[in-house]
Amino acid sequence: QASRIAVLNYASHNMTIVHLCGKSLALMPSAGIYLRCPHYSTAPLVAVSDEPDALYKRISVLVKGHDKAVLDSYEYFATLAAKELNITVDKVYEPVKKIDRMTLLKSVHIFKKHRVQYEMRTYYRCIEIKHLTGSTADVYLEYIQRNLPEGIAVEVTKTLLQKLPEHIKEPIWRIHSSENEGKPDS
Repeated sequence: QASRIAVLNYASHNMTIVHLCGKSLALMPSAGIYLRCPHYSTAPLVAVSDEPDALYKRISVLVKGHDKAVLDSYEYFATLAAKELNITVDKVYEPVKKIDRMTLLKSVHIFKKHRVQYEMRTYYRCIEIKHLTGSTADVYLEYIQRNLPEGIAVEVTKTLLQKLPEHIKEPIWRIHSSENEGKPDS
């Protein structure tokens, strides 16, 4: 008996060929799934490397848009996605909105007193995420950017944690005092 694994069929056909360990059996009506043997599997999707993963102290996601309801919905989506990935959301706040006003004449040639005023409002949301690894940050940011609705822009600011450089670890006055120990003061 050969074992079978169900794999999604991305073709838009109503009929598929059933494969059992390399032998084509018959055309069968399908619901978007076909069966195949496990020894035809592809390479693993996870890459292993020796270099350490980057650590971020804070990631700030600033979301801008002109429609407040869409911005509210996207904020809910981004915080829910972070919750599902066990990412700690430090705070979500709403910076001050920006209002651009333009005053134009109603008429092209005359009636200078008659004007119309238009305004564009830009709303902002900021999502602060703390203590994140580089791979988790990449996955989360790619996910929320792929599901970005129309009319919304995203700015991401990352604060990376790094080791203190070797030349800064020891205070400079200790280095100078050890060099001057054998020399007389002039």
